[in-house]
Amino acid sequence: MEKPVDYYKNNPLIHRDRRLGQSDSEWVRSFSCEDLKPLIVCRGPIRKEAMDVYEEMGITHYGILLSEKDSIVYPNALSPELRQLTDSTRVHRVPDYTGASKEERIERIGQIIRIAKDNGYDSIFAGYGFMAEDDEFVAAIEDAGLKFIGPCAATQRAAGKKDEAKRTALQVGVSVTPGIDNVTARTLIAKHPSREALLAVVKAEGLNCDQKILADESLPLETLADHILFASYAKGIDLFSIDELCTRVQSECVDMFRNYPGARIRLKAIGGGGGKGQRILGASLLTKKNPSDGDIARAASDAPGLVREVLNEVKANGVGDNKNVLIELNIEQTRHNEIQLLGNGEWAIALGGRDCSLQMHEQKLLEISVTQEGLALEIEKAQKAGLKAQAEALATDLEVLKRMEEQSERFGTAVALDSASTFECIVDRDRHYFMEVNTRIQVEHRVTELVYKLKFTNPDDKNDYFIVESLVEAMALLARHKERLPRPERLPRFGAGAEARLNATDASLSPAAGGMVRYWSNPIEGEIRDDQGICLVNPDTGLFMRYKVAGAYDSNIALLLTKGEDRIDSYNHLSKVLRSTTLRGTDLATNLEFHYGLVNWFIGNNVMAKPTTRFVVPYLTLVGKLKEEAAKLDVVYAFLAMKKHYGKLYGENPEVAKAVSAVLDRKGTLLTRPMEKLLEDPHLLSGWLSLNRKNFSIENGKIVWLRNPLIILEETYRYLNMNWRPEAPAAEVIWTHDNDLLQDALKFYADLRDKFGLKKEEFVKLNGILGNDQPQGGFDAGTWEQIRSAHQGYEIGNELFGILFLVAERTDFFAFRVEENLEVTIPEYLNDPDLQAQMKKVLVPPPSTKADEIVTPGGGMYYAQEAPGMPPFVAEGMHFEKGQPLFILEVMKMFNKVPAPFSGTIDKILIEGGDGTIVSKGQPLFKVTPDEKFVETDPKEIEKEQRARTSEYLHAVL
Repeated sequence: MEKPVDYYKNNPLIHRDRRLGQSDSEWVRSFSCEDLKPLIVCRGPIRKEAMDVYEEMGITHYGILLSEKDSIVYPNALSPELRQLTDSTRVHRVPDYTGASKEERIERIGQIIRIAKDNGYDSIFAGYGFMAEDDEFVAAIEDAGLKFIGPCAATQRAAGKKDEAKRTALQVGVSVTPGIDNVTARTLIAKHPSREALLAVVKAEGLNCDQKILADESLPLETLADHILFASYAKGIDLFSIDELCTRVQSECVDMFRNYPGARIRLKAIGGGGGKGQRILGASLLTKKNPSDGDIARAASDAPGLVREVLNEVKANGVGDNKNVLIELNIEQTRHNEIQLLGNGEWAIALGGRDCSLQMHEQKLLEISVTQEGLALEIEKAQKAGLKAQAEALATDLEVLKRMEEQSERFGTAVALDSASTFECIVDRDRHYFMEVNTRIQVEHRVTELVYKLKFTNPDDKNDYFIVESLVEAMALLARHKERLPRPERLPRFGAGAEARLNATDASLSPAAGGMVRYWSNPIEGEIRDDQGICLVNPDTGLFMRYKVAGAYDSNIALLLTKGEDRIDSYNHLSKVLRSTTLRGTDLATNLEFHYGLVNWFIGNNVMAKPTTRFVVPYLTLVGKLKEEAAKLDVVYAFLAMKKHYGKLYGENPEVAKAVSAVLDRKGTLLTRPMEKLLEDPHLLSGWLSLNRKNFSIENGKIVWLRNPLIILEETYRYLNMNWRPEAPAAEVIWTHDNDLLQDALKFYADLRDKFGLKKEEFVKLNGILGNDQPQGGFDAGTWEQIRSAHQGYEIGNELFGILFLVAERTDFFAFRVEENLEVTIPEYLNDPDLQAQMKKVLVPPPSTKADEIVTPGGGMYYAQEAPGMPPFVAEGMHFEKGQPLFILEVMKMFNKVPAPFSGTIDKILIEGGDGTIVSKGQPLFKVTPDEKFVETDPKEIEKEQRARTSEYLHAVL
């Protein structure tokens, strides 16, 4: 058993003395925050981080808030931070805020404020949860005389709502995405199409409006409508129905499709966050440069359903809720870049960028730092290497980054930003478009902390200053000393930072709630693990405690961060962290293997590549193709068939045949164990193939090794974390006799390279030398023959490893590649929705089911209809078609429409209870009669097909 460790040792993000009150400088001491008394009302890694930072700052009176979902509905998901915060008087409870109605939300806000006042807290920190961007919540806190550790209510209103932020951006000259930001105003005008009619609504509903605005006849009608709508929100009434809104959105989408032929449209709820409340329509028009009116009408007809989905997802479908939805042109080939901002209301400073393009379902997966210093370094390296196209592409990125940083600071100043926020953009080659501002700290903020620190200098003495390396600390400083803080100087820290979000998702990246974490290996040196305290051991026994991955929250389990001198260095560190991490549990699924494969795909191709937000789904589809092909192979059969082949080849010389058989027997598990592991997990195979893509070629249909396969074999064991470690269980590492054989072989070739003055990469040249019958290198004839025989023995059978490369060739794996200008080429067929759905099932086969029933693909919350008040998707006796939505499964705050896997008739609805019922993976929901009879596959037929396909592969390697 591993010994308990300090999980935060050598972590450059924490355990730094932040107690300004102990400084020798009176000016520095004046910025102490030790008297701050914050209540932490968020959860997840940011709650644990805030606790750590506050303690480092000398803040002793802080508390945390727990909801019933932390402690009642999911009793095994108790906040792990309680192992650290054992003072029960600083732990407070309140009903869950998420999903609450408007009335319940107001009640929760009041409860939180009362808890703060009753327990002596003077401030509230909401982290990166959506409460952090609720301007009503922030305003109530301010009205109660408390501080909010985050942007003030005025900034939240000006920048936090997507429609208001877009209007502000336009006013200050920030580049924005084409689209419509006031569809609710247009909906109201469509219903009351004149100024007189709108004023009549104000009178009839008794709305409290600004009389100056009502009297201003020069005011545009849409501006007047917006003012009236805000008065209706304050009163808690609706001035139009959701049906009327949907009709208007559909009409606007028709116009946009006409104005932008061949484009798609993105619908975004103004209060969405973390990818929630966004949908895209118009996929059918992507390939049509001149769509007909009928094509456009059909594409726009999806808008009403999608509007209901986004409003439902962000809980904005109640009476009196602001139901505005942005209708924007979907820029197809985009990267998602964001700028970290910090301000005090008077100044705003940009702290570099982060590339967050690697995402799925609008959920970020892997985030990389982007800085002017880092790009300048990479440009210099590319120029020295003669990579002209790469240098030019990076130079474009540098110019775009400079513009984004300049515009972000201009925007921050315009909205009087007084804390941390993020300026989010989409980047299309040499152009960028402002997307939204997150008026809170971001999940990935520590990527920025790794590359920049802040130096606050006394205006009267340049030698009097203090350094801040934590954005959470900076937010506390701003809350306590806002106006007094001088504009800081940003200083480079480490060259690059990277963050992988470790999520509770399966191999297809679908949410997988409900698992139990029972073991998590210790962090390795250089690993920064933000795990919300899961790895805090039992304070009494020092043992790891199990942790339930509850479906009540999002899918994130931890944030894994690394730093480096440059991007390749940080990627290599991240690869090492991922391969060294072992997670075990019950019903536990994570994206650990996905991340490992993805990170190594970039290491093998080019870490400076420019993937777009459309990268991950086709990449997963390709990984599914790998799995589909790998499943057709039988490694053990291949090895035995290879032995049989050599038996026939040397059949006329029994002694040689016997010797060859003995050698192959010795090498059997050395070769087959890593091969089986790679073929079993397509994510591992994807990364391995990418790293080794230049180590082979195919000539006349045969594999030719460009590097010594035994060196590649050693690297493969390391890649799989199966390299020899005496303390590790035998099942997890190379076996002793295999390791002895491999090390003997590697020493043999190392000695030969030294003799002939060759580098490790010059295997082809060494192989050519060993092919000479005449002695080389001064060896006598007898020794030379022994060397050649040893070479033959060490190399025989290694060709079996070439089967892995053939899997790549059969799936056209290497056609998915990075070009010289860093653009990523994605084969078009991988964008086919039907293939994507098919490969998702290959990656994660549906749960076993009977032919006459439909079961849930995973655990979550079941909903029979699209939104409250709407009819259910299906009813008993109803016929359904393949692909037709049957129900909605809410998993970790994401709403997923589950389509019918085949056509048939609903005989009986089995689920008891209505909307919001918790279901488990594989639970039968409907008894059905399929239109077609299912025929089970004979296992013997599968085995026969495997052997036939394996024989085809062997023909190309032997």
